[in-house]
Amino acid sequence: MALSHFTSSSRSNLLKPLCTAAAFSSRRTISSSTDLLTVETSVPFTPHKCEPPSRSVETNPQELLSFFRDMAEMRRMEIAADSLYKSKLIRGFCHLYDGQEAVSVGMEAAITKKDCIITAYRDHCTFLGRGGTLLEVFAELMGRQAGCSRGKGGSMHFYKKDSGFYGGHGIVGAQVPLGCGLAFAQKYSKEETVTFALYGDGAANQGQLFEALNISALWDLPVILVCENNHYGMGTAEWRAAKSPAYYKRGDYVPGLKVDGMDVLAVKQACKFAKEHVLKNGPIILEMDTYRYHGHSMSDPGSTYRTRDEITGVRQERDPIERVRKLLLSHDLATEKELKDMEKEVRKKVDEAIAEAKESPMPDPSELFTNVYAKGMGVEVMNVSFYPLLFCLVQGRSWIRG
Repeated sequence: MALSHFTSSSRSNLLKPLCTAAAFSSRRTISSSTDLLTVETSVPFTPHKCEPPSRSVETNPQELLSFFRDMAEMRRMEIAADSLYKSKLIRGFCHLYDGQEAVSVGMEAAITKKDCIITAYRDHCTFLGRGGTLLEVFAELMGRQAGCSRGKGGSMHFYKKDSGFYGGHGIVGAQVPLGCGLAFAQKYSKEETVTFALYGDGAANQGQLFEALNISALWDLPVILVCENNHYGMGTAEWRAAKSPAYYKRGDYVPGLKVDGMDVLAVKQACKFAKEHVLKNGPIILEMDTYRYHGHSMSDPGSTYRTRDEITGVRQERDPIERVRKLLLSHDLATEKELKDMEKEVRKKVDEAIAEAKESPMPDPSELFTNVYAKGMGVEVMNVSFYPLLFCLVQGRSWIRG
């Protein structure tokens, strides 16, 4: 989506709707405009066993402004989470998504909430994209009752079932077979919906991924496997972990597509293409070429296995928010001040959500065993403290062995 990659025809298409409103001499707010624009993706799609989608992506000013706003909100949310973690208001594991926002926002632009998404532990922005609130995010991160998992899941276990978001999983690669199971249910129910199962390049060598892909291909399940390739599995570069880091080809008999995951319009186009494909033909793999600015988790400074120049270079040349900002400014869809004001509003919104989350109480101790077992299955223990229960379990095992 870099401006240097617009074709002359793309420029003319972009300018046509702008010339029809008296050159906007009064500087309007066009966030409600739906005039059609055509933008060319930053780089071509690279296909495997399929014909790639067109590089020309249809959008409009309203959508571009929403992309900017949503990605800015995600970025600010993750930066705030960093500060809260360092202040010890967030504990345990915490994996941030800043840099990868275009994957979540572009994917949502191509699908509906009836489609399902399941991902790994870098899940805050995916939850927000599915319609979650900032309050639910920060409250969950801080272990408060107002969190999306009632404060009992933490950073890695966000869920929003009513919007088709099934987590948030801490076991590397384990969400992929679950995603294929969701797709099986969709096909069985004839819903004409699909599942996006996201995983990182670090999980791409997991055996369970290939087992799930094989049965999905046998049964033509409507599942899109999305490899978010940020090029480092924890602190290990992809070339050190994978003999073939062309992850979109790793399905062999399953088609694949490599996508610029820092270009929100390219992601939108690829996900739209993938959804149409899997409903007719079964699974496909999308490799999103993306980048995380933070380390793997908050315990990783992210600078021992890559240079600061590398990180700075990506920020300057490929940052997904800056790409949309340049597009909006260069075609007079917003002024610099309008975008700055939007970012100020986002910061205020994030700060207010944090303040509200801090006021939410911690889960009551009585909640310790709730939502663990299904009700009515004969496995609930009521009004029994943890340690006597643990003692009984241990003694029971010894008695059985004895």
